[in-house]
Parts: sequence; structure tokens; C-alpha cells
Amino acid sequence: MPLKLDVKRKLSARSDRVKSVDLHSKEPWMLASLYNGNVHVWNHETQSLVKSFEVTDLPVRAAKFVVRKSWIVTGSDDMMVRVFNYNTLEKVEMFEAHSDYIRSIIIHPTQPYILTSSDDMSIKLWDWEKKWNCSQVFEGHLHYVMMIMINPKDNNTFASCSLDKTVKVWQLGAKDANFTLEGHEKGVNAIDYFQGGDKPYIISAADDRLVKVWDYQNKTCVQTLEGHAQNVSCVIFHPELPIILSGSEDGTVRVWHSSTYRLETALNYGLERVWAMARLRGSNDVAIGYDEGSVIVKLGREEPAMSMDNSGKIIWAKHSEIQQANLKILGDVEIKDGERLPLAVKDMGSCEVFPHALVHSPNGRFVAVCGDGEYIIYTAMALRNKSFGSAQEFVWASESNDFAIREGSAKVKLFRNFKERKSFKPDFGAEAIFGGNLLCVKSTNTIAFYDWEALQLIRRIEINPKLVVWNDSGELVCIAGEESYFILKYQADEVARCLAAHEGMDDDGVEAAFDVVGEVDEVVKTGKWVGDCFIYTNSVNRLNYYVGGEIVTISHLDRMMYLLGYIPGDNRLYLGDKELNIVSYSLQLSVLEYQTAVMRKDFDTADQVLPTIPREMRTRVAHFLEKQGFKAQALTVSTDPEHKFELAIKLKDLKTAYQLAQQLDSESKWKQLSSLAVAKNEFGLAQECMLRAQDYSGLLLVATSSGDATMLERLAQMTSEKGQNNVAFLAYFLLGRLEDCLELLCRTGRLAEAAFVARTYVPSQLSRIVGLWRTELAKTNEKAAESIADPAEYENLFPQLSQSLQAEKMLEQERNALKPASSYPNTKSTSERNVMEELGEFLSRSNMIDSSTILDTDITHTTSPSTATTQPTTKDDLDLNFDDDDDFQLDTVGADIDLDNDFNEEDLLGD
Repeated sequence: MPLKLDVKRKLSARSDRVKSVDLHSKEPWMLASLYNGNVHVWNHETQSLVKSFEVTDLPVRAAKFVVRKSWIVTGSDDMMVRVFNYNTLEKVEMFEAHSDYIRSIIIHPTQPYILTSSDDMSIKLWDWEKKWNCSQVFEGHLHYVMMIMINPKDNNTFASCSLDKTVKVWQLGAKDANFTLEGHEKGVNAIDYFQGGDKPYIISAADDRLVKVWDYQNKTCVQTLEGHAQNVSCVIFHPELPIILSGSEDGTVRVWHSSTYRLETALNYGLERVWAMARLRGSNDVAIGYDEGSVIVKLGREEPAMSMDNSGKIIWAKHSEIQQANLKILGDVEIKDGERLPLAVKDMGSCEVFPHALVHSPNGRFVAVCGDGEYIIYTAMALRNKSFGSAQEFVWASESNDFAIREGSAKVKLFRNFKERKSFKPDFGAEAIFGGNLLCVKSTNTIAFYDWEALQLIRRIEINPKLVVWNDSGELVCIAGEESYFILKYQADEVARCLAAHEGMDDDGVEAAFDVVGEVDEVVKTGKWVGDCFIYTNSVNRLNYYVGGEIVTISHLDRMMYLLGYIPGDNRLYLGDKELNIVSYSLQLSVLEYQTAVMRKDFDTADQVLPTIPREMRTRVAHFLEKQGFKAQALTVSTDPEHKFELAIKLKDLKTAYQLAQQLDSESKWKQLSSLAVAKNEFGLAQECMLRAQDYSGLLLVATSSGDATMLERLAQMTSEKGQNNVAFLAYFLLGRLEDCLELLCRTGRLAEAAFVARTYVPSQLSRIVGLWRTELAKTNEKAAESIADPAEYENLFPQLSQSLQAEKMLEQERNALKPASSYPNTKSTSERNVMEELGEFLSRSNMIDSSTILDTDITHTTSPSTATTQPTTKDDLDLNFDDDDDFQLDTVGADIDLDNDFNEEDLLGD
């Protein structure tokens, strides 16, 4: 069977002829040097050209990243080596390195060295810490030296290839080559060392259209790969997958199995001849340079083949080698969240296939390996072969005795106790299968769930899933798609009833088989169930869990991690990365058990579990309860006073909220509580809360709405002392304490407004206020101050002022005697009263003057132009503005000094 190999093109970038490519180990960058003398840096994640600069007007045949120095090193046909800072594009160094074209550059992985090879048939070693001194020259080839490569297993040795048809292996510090490999009939263009395992292999590609695999210990040719139609210009061993890639001038990249040497596939992107390839250790990406541009492809999948059983035994594949680690041997070692665990690794032997998936059986006794189109079931303890066969995919049922395999895209087989039990061909094909409580078969844009026993179709759903995961009870299943995931509840009893009665069914199975519990717009990468809690990693590297519609973030991960499982005894989650590092995060089992019990409405169990939950975790549990609608229980469970207060407000529990507000003593909390108290007609509590919150405008509203003069007087005094002048003025005004209003205006420097208020409401104070106003104004504008008329000096400018004074005296007693709210129905409104008529009647009754004389006299005042223009006005013309700084403002444009025929008693009293 062929190797299961997914190939995804991540970048396709058009350009001039590409002579070399390289991949950055930390950034998503590809470096391409061009025949036209330019260098391009592409971001394969954003598909954009991030850097581009001209090196020379001649071909740049070699370019490499030096990540630890933030450099790009180039070699070109002008024989020059140039070094650039790739952040600033500043040229760091430039020197002549050879006497002919520079063909290849390689960076030493640990030392400050670079090696260059050239058409002058030499190889040179350069030390950048010694001012780019040439430390050694290697000579021995008889033609152009096309490429050099450092041995990843021994950094002191390197190999070179030449058009003299040979491959040579050298030692740093030695003058001559260690040995020479001969076998190609034409010039050798490219070489690479085997990256994985212990095989001492070198691979070479030549103009004889052949690729050869060499054992450099035995100095023999192990295998020759034939198939290219033109010169083979580049070749690499993939660092993570069991494949060899060779690129040729025939325009193809051929992919060979590195163990069987079988041709797996050929890639052709229509960009003409292939000139260069690059790979990166720890990544599945491969960069390819062509005549007309460059391409990055991702081969296979980066998710490691690893699995953990319920006891904490982890097994993984490192290339074809199977290794095991046991979490139990950590003992009392302190484990910190997110830190790599110091595990002792045990080699269990080599696998006959290259694993792309590895999974324990539900009981942990067996482990299944799937890869190279085959599956093998081993005993988990000793890795003894228990069963094997052909398969593209392998899945376990919820019971360890049953499993299923997918053969190609049309056939699925079921096994029990390692013997084939049934096979069938799904109606719409089988692109993938998933195990668990029901067998799930993925077809084009649909999935179908089948009963394991009878292969009865349970339900077909239109969705294109990447992952299907069941919980242990078989009641809940997560179906993860491209952009979101769904949580479904399986109605086993309803399915059994419908199947038995042959009702409630259609072509897609049992209609009531599943209920949708929730949908979440997140991309799930890996996931596991613990009880009714679905734990998963997502596309933005967060470790979350879903329970009852609530998503809780456990941690933000710094890289892509793959969920292995949960050990209840440790209260910890375990994850692994593609480098096979294992990390752990704390997650309390008692919290998960409590949430699971609540979801199942098993409140007796929940009450038993609650005391075992650590106090610091209870607020999280309370948030969960609140989301489920159990606010009263959440209030009892929560330990966070802020959260408890919010819950008490939502529950309208004034007593609890009041106690918590006293504890928190926050202005915002007192305001919230005052609003609730008003809503529940608890005005005494509302006033106390507003006082504590210093909500003076709210107090003003409550005091005036309830007719509480005592509260209004207290508010006036309090706000006056605290400088809340707008509220203080309104409170004094509503209380009829006009003298206090005047004093407040004077104290705050509002003398002009004070003069108009006095003219309108308290004419007996007018002369004093005008005097203060003139004195203050004279400090800045003496002429303007002199233009203001004082009634004591210019009585002629204030006609009928004496009647205004009489009206003020007449209404003074009424103003100071506030009426109860109960008298409102029998009290004339302001618009119905005429103060001057009332004054005439009052004077007639007192036999002081003839009332008809007063009533027939026009006593409308015309003020001096030096003061203001007076128009008839009422109290409503007083525009009181509450600024952010609570300074007092009174708009007096058009204000009426209204003790005249339009003035009435209510205006004077201030309502």
C-alpha cells in the first residue's frame, strides 16, 4: 500500500529564476536568491513578499539565513560573499571569497563558521568572529564544487559533490578528504545527509538523471532511484517523514519512500525546471525553487503520533522507532503548569511501518499503529505484534474488543477479537472514519453514524468534520468542523424505540437520534472528554474546556500542543508537542465532577462533591452555575464578593446585597444597590445607598419625588460643603431659601447671576448684591463696573421697586412655611396665580392704599441699559446646568425681575 501522504501547497510565488532557497527556523519566512541578482524573503503565512533587495547584477547562486545573528549570507557570480542584516537590510560585510562563481554556502550549526564552495574547485572555511578570516581551504575536487552539506550527527564532518562525478567526505582541520564515493556517470549536483534514526546515509543527485543512496560507513551505494527524464538538480532527505524528495530539470519533484525506495508521488506545479530545495528540522514544510518562481509545500501532518493510556503511560513514534514514558515515575517531583516534564524515555523497538497515527485501546492493553497503508496492533507493555493488515485508517470502538479499518475510499471492515466480523461499502464512500460509541464514516460533506453490532444506519448529518470525539458514557459527541464545533446528545433510548417500532425514520436514519446541545465558533485541533466536559486545544493555541454552554480557558499555550489525556488522580491534563515534549496543566477533578453532575441534574451528587472543591476554584464553579440559570446556588457557592454582589442584585436580594456593599464599599456598588432599592420602593435604603455613593443628583430626585424636605435640607447643606453647587442651589431654591441661594452664588463668584436672582426674587438684597458685583468687576474693568446701576443710587431706574419689596414681604411667611404634599390638589398652579393682584387685595384688606390705584398702574420694570434687558420670565427660565466639574452655572439671558403684574407667588416661593 502507498504511504499516506497529504500534500498541501502553502505558498506559490512567481519570480525570476530561483537558484537557492532556505527556510527560517523561527519566522514563517522563505529566502529565495535569484538569477537576476536579487534576494526575496516571503512570508508563507500571509502570502506576501516581506523583504526584497538587490545584491548584485549577476546571479546569486547561494543564500542562507543565519538566525542567531539575524543575517542573510549570499554568494554570487562576482565571487563575492555579502552579509546583510535582514531586519535593517544593512550590509554587514562584503569580501571576495573565491576566484570563480560561488555555488554553495552552508552555515555551521554551533560554531561561527560558514563554508563556501566554488567553480574554482575549492571549499573554504570562514570565521566571522575573526573578522571573516579564511581559516582553511579544502582542495581535491577536479571540477566545479556544486554543493556542501554538514553531517547533522557529527558537526566536524561535511560532504561535498562536484561535476567530477564524485562525492567527498571531509573533516574540519584535515587537509585531505576522508574518502570519496564514486558511482555516478555524470556530474553530481546535490547531496544531503539522512536526518532521522541511525542510518549512516548520504544521498546524491546527478546529471545522469539518477539519485543514489550511499552508506558512508561501508562506502557503498545502497540504492539507485530512477525515473527523472532530465538532470537531477537537487535532492533532500525529509527530516520528519520517511521520504526522499528529488527535483529535476524535467519540472517534477519526485517523492520516494526512504525505506522501501518506492516512488510515492510526483509533484509538478508548472514552473519549469527545478533548481533548489530546502527543508527545516521539526517541520514538514519543503521549499522548492523553479525557473519561474518558488513554492512551499507541507507534506504529511505535523501532529505527532503519540498516545496516553488511562494510567499515564505515554507511547510515541520517533520516525520508525517506538518509545515509551511513564508519568508515574515522576513521583513527588513538583510539576509546574506548562513546563516540560523530565520523563525517562524507554526505547521499545522499531516499527515495521512509519507511523502516522498511534492510539491506545480503551482499556490500555493494546496500541494500534497505522502508516504506510498498513496497521499493526501491538501489546502495549512489550510491543509484541498481535494483529496486522492493510488499512488507510484505524479506529477503536468504545469496547477494546472491537475496531474498524478503512481500506481505500470505498470499503470499511469491522473486527472483533482480532478477527474480521463484517465489511461494507458506505453509500457515499468513505473519506475517513472515527471511532467511539458509534462508528462514524465521513463522506463528501456528510457523516453517517452506524451501530457497531448490526451496522444499522443511525443518522446521517450534513457536515464536513475534521474530528469526531465521544465521551465515555456514549451520551455526548463533539463534531468539529472547519470553523466551529457542535456538541450533540445521543438519544439511545429513542433510537432503540424507533428501530424497534420502525417509526420516526427516513433515508437519513432516525430523526430524533441527536439533540444539539451547543455550537461554538472555534476551530478544534485536538480534544478529549472528561465526564461531560469537553477539553480541547484550538487554532489560536488556547487550552479550553466546554461544559453546559460555558467555555473556560485553562491556559494560553505558546505553541501548538496536542492533547494526550487527563489523569484524575493527578488532577492534571497532559499535552505533547511535535518535538515530543510533554507538558502538564492543573485541572481539578472535583470541579469537573461537580459540573458533570449539574449537567445531568444530579444535584445530590453535586452537593456531595462541592465540599471537595478547593476554595479558590469555587468562583469558577459559581460562574458555571450562573450560566446554567442556578443563580441562587451560585450565590451560595461563590467566594468572590464582587461576583456575589452581582448575583444578589440579579436575585433582588437587598439584604445580602447590602451586606456585600458594606464589605466592598464601592461607589458603583452603592449606586447599583440604590437603583434596586428604588425599584423595590425601599426609599430609606435607597437614600442611604445614594449618600454612601455620593449620588447627589439621585438623592435630589428621591427627595423631591417623595416630598422629603428634611432630606432636601440635609442634601443642600451637604452638597454646599462639598462644592456640588448645582445640586445645592436647586435644593435651596426648592426649599424657598432664596437668601441661601444668593449666598451660594456670591460664594462661588457668580455675582452677576446673584444680582439677577435678587432683582427677580429678593429685591431687598438687590442693592447689596449689586455693590458686591461692582466691587468685583472693578478689579478687571472699572468702566464696566461704574455702568451698573445701584437702586440705592438710581432709584429712578428701578420703577415700582417699592411694590416689589412689598410683595416680597407679603410672601415671605408663605415662602418659609412649606406646604405638605397632601395639599397639592388644592393648591393653585404657578400659571394660575398673579402676585400683583394678590398684593392689591392684600393691601386693600389692610386699608393701606387704594387697591384700584395699584391694579391700574403699569408697574412693568424697565431696567437700565447698563444692567440688562428685562423680559417677563418665570422660574422655568432659570437654566441650571450640571457640568462635569459640578460648578454652578445659571443662564440669565432674558431673566425677569418679576415682582410685577406677571409675577406670581409660586415664582417667589420656588414651587
